[in-house]
Amino acid sequence: MSLFSGFNISASGLTANRMRMDVVSSNIANANTTRAELVNGEWVPYRRKSVQLSQSGVSPFEQKLQSMMNRESTHVSGVKVSRIKEDQTPFTLSYDPTNSEADENGYVRLPNVDPIKEMVDLMSATRSYEANVTALNASKSMFMKALEIGK
Repeated sequence: MSLFSGFNISASGLTANRMRMDVVSSNIANANTTRAELVNGEWVPYRRKSVQLSQSGVSPFEQKLQSMMNRESTHVSGVKVSRIKEDQTPFTLSYDPTNSEADENGYVRLPNVDPIKEMVDLMSATRSYEANVTALNASKSMFMKALEIGK
């Protein structure tokens, strides 16, 4: 484990949570976008996206090897964004026959974005970001105190 691993872990958390906030912001901005993508000649609404995080720095082989040796992996280096996935829940239908986006039955397909859920996700990402900043500042403070010992 390196001397600066605390900084690296906090930095990876900051990066991951910034990505979470960006994706949530995109979801909120597109909450009313009914023509986001052309699929098979038909326009479909915006589909909600979410960030999937995973542990970084440890390969599946290393995890398996450590578990077979009945040891826990001591190599920790934070988190990473493994992928951004689309939410496959069905679109919401709204009856509005006057809308130019309405189908032959008068229904408009709306994105599967719930603004309340997005705000909760945004608050969670913000709190996680702040926690990583606090951990980073604590690590920095410990290093500064350690340097003062030698004076």
